[in-house]
Amino acid sequence: MKTMTCHQLGGACDQTFRGESFEEIAEQSKKHGMEMFQKGDAAHLEAMQSMQSLIQDPVAMMAWIDGKRELFEGLPKD
Repeated sequence: MKTMTCHQLGGACDQTFRGESFEEIAEQSKKHGMEMFQKGDAAHLEAMQSMQSLIQDPVAMMAWIDGKRELFEGLPKD
């Protein structure tokens, strides 16, 4: 089991996500992002806007995901 924060995943807070794989953590982060979007959380909305440019460029988006996956792989197990 490994832990990553919302900040480590490009977000705006210290919410933690735990999982055995990067995909598990990414799914938790996505759910958290949707919740923050629905609440209208300004800090998270700003982080989401900065992600929009990545989404427009598939190569940049894959590079970003690969970097976050590498970060996950380098983390110690809890």
